[in-house]
Amino acid sequence: MNRDILSILVLNGPNLNLLGLREPELYGRQTYADLEDYIRRSAMELGCACEIYQSNHEGVLVDRIQAARGVYGGIVLNAAAYTHTSVAILDALKAVEIPTVEVHLTDIRSREPFRQHSYVSLAAIATVVGKGFAGYREAMEILRNRLIG
Repeated sequence: MNRDILSILVLNGPNLNLLGLREPELYGRQTYADLEDYIRRSAMELGCACEIYQSNHEGVLVDRIQAARGVYGGIVLNAAAYTHTSVAILDALKAVEIPTVEVHLTDIRSREPFRQHSYVSLAAIATVVGKGFAGYREAMEILRNRLIG
């Protein structure tokens, strides 16, 4: 890990690959490729390096979190539906002890009751909700400010 540049792993969970198609009234018409471009641009503007990864599979996300130890200074995680169900993702985050900011495109606190509980938040240093793509930039800023000032 380069100590001069904050390296961030951006992990996205299930169905985010369907941005632009899935419930556009909630998530908008921009695509996952648009999100990746936005994250890369934001990271560069903030002086951070980032790797972006998306999976629909819980175990793959757990594997990526575990492999991040010693490689990344921070994680930005949109666990999507796994936010509300995955103790495995929570346990992986706690095990690797990498500062993590949880992010959601929509405000999960104002959605269906089952979406209002987050296992991820139990391990996250901060949670950013309801800011669309801009939430990812804010999450990276939180990590940068906490880790390198």
